[in-house]
Amino acid sequence: MTPRALVLPLAAAIWGGFGCKARAANDQPKIDVPPPAEQIAGAVLAAPEDRREGATVLGYGTDGAVKIVRKGTNDLICLADAPQKKGFQAACYHKELDPYMARGRALRTEGVTDGAKNRETRWKEIDEGKLAMPKQPRTLYVLHGKGFDAEKGEVTEPYLRWVIFTPYATPESTGLSTSPGPSAPWLMFPGTAGAHIMINPPRS
Repeated sequence: MTPRALVLPLAAAIWGGFGCKARAANDQPKIDVPPPAEQIAGAVLAAPEDRREGATVLGYGTDGAVKIVRKGTNDLICLADAPQKKGFQAACYHKELDPYMARGRALRTEGVTDGAKNRETRWKEIDEGKLAMPKQPRTLYVLHGKGFDAEKGEVTEPYLRWVIFTPYATPESTGLSTSPGPSAPWLMFPGTAGAHIMINPPRS
C-alpha cells in the first residue's frame, strides 16, 4: 500500500469531521452504544500516555449525537470510536482545534458529506474570520484498529498517526515536501487554512 493510499481513511475523518452523521441526530434511530467508561477507555488510547488522565472525552448518546462524557483538566480533547461504524477509530486533538473539528461534524449533520466541500467551507470561514483556528501548530492523534477489547483495554491491531495543523504553512516556510514518502513527514494542503503536516509511521 502506498503512503498516499494510507492517508485516505484519515483524510476523510479529518476533513469531514470525526464520527459524524449526514442527518440530524433527532432523525436517527436509537443505536447501541458502549457505557461511558468504555468509550473513555478506548478514546484516550489515541493520546500520549502522560496526557490521557486529564483529557476531556467526547462520546456518543443512543441518538448518535456527540456529547461530553468526561470533562478534563488538560489541553486535549479525545473523541471516542463511533459505535455504528466498522472497526475502531479514536482521535485526540488540542482543544484549540475543537472549533474546526466541531464545525466539520456540524456540516456533516447539515448534509455537507463531501470531504472536499466540507473542508473548503471551513477554510473559507477561517479566511473570513468566522471560524477560529489556532495560528500556531497544534497536534491531532488518530488511532485506528480492527476493534476494541474492553476487558483488556486494548485496540486490536492498532495503528497511530500524527497530524500537526500549521495553518497557511508552505514548503518554503517549513522545508517540507508536499509528496508523501515512507514514514517521512510531509505537508498537505500547503498555503491553506487547513495546511497540516502528516506523519504516517510504517505499519508493523
